[in-house]
Amino acid sequence: MAIALISDLHSNIEALTEVLKDIKAHGLKDIYCLGDLVGYGPNPAEVIELCFETKICLLGNHDEGVLKSAYGFSPIAKGAVDWTRDQLRPGFFSGARKKRIWTFLRGLPVVFKVDDILFVHASPRDPVLEYILRSDCMDLFGKPSDKIVDIFAKVEWLCFAGHTHDPGVITEDGRFLRPADIEGKFTFEKGKRYIINVGSVGQPRDGDTRACYAIFDGESVQFRRVEYDYRKTMEKIFTVPRLDRKLGERLAVGK
Repeated sequence: MAIALISDLHSNIEALTEVLKDIKAHGLKDIYCLGDLVGYGPNPAEVIELCFETKICLLGNHDEGVLKSAYGFSPIAKGAVDWTRDQLRPGFFSGARKKRIWTFLRGLPVVFKVDDILFVHASPRDPVLEYILRSDCMDLFGKPSDKIVDIFAKVEWLCFAGHTHDPGVITEDGRFLRPADIEGKFTFEKGKRYIINVGSVGQPRDGDTRACYAIFDGESVQFRRVEYDYRKTMEKIFTVPRLDRKLGERLAVGK
């Protein structure tokens, strides 16, 4: 049974809605969300409610920042997290909807594992915070970096992650394979280990404005790009004084 893997939704209801339509069109019923439901975007409550129907939903660093504090965030990201917290955190007189959303967010796990497949938001070493960047993969001599070697020591076969908003397959010999390098699909080999970044639904950063998600069928991963009305999301961000305009402007360039 194939599953859809989504991550880094970032309160972008327009992108998530179109991705869910594409998932349904492919006949997929099981959706795994790898975290960062909120942050940056203008519709945190609505995005979280759509995630109620996912089979697995993990905690991302922006979700954690909303629940606790936005420590270590850039000023722009912190402003969005603080605004999101004010939208979501229930008070004594809050209704059932707001309380249910907050309870769901508080209950998100940080890892999920099935046999030799690991699902995290960020990294096997630090499931919520650590970035695995393209630049981390190889050292100056063209060999796998010490960081990558140490991370792969915690991978049995496959590890699916998000966090960087940069989709691709990382091999244990230090290669970063972009979807364009593999014609959008990669078949795994038993006996070799891989880290797969499924990209971002709500704020792509690989130069493509389209929402990104992945389909895993047990043997291969396929990357999907989905058009959505990012201009609508931009305009909604611009109407919220506490959300920096840059958070909307970057949607138009996919960076």
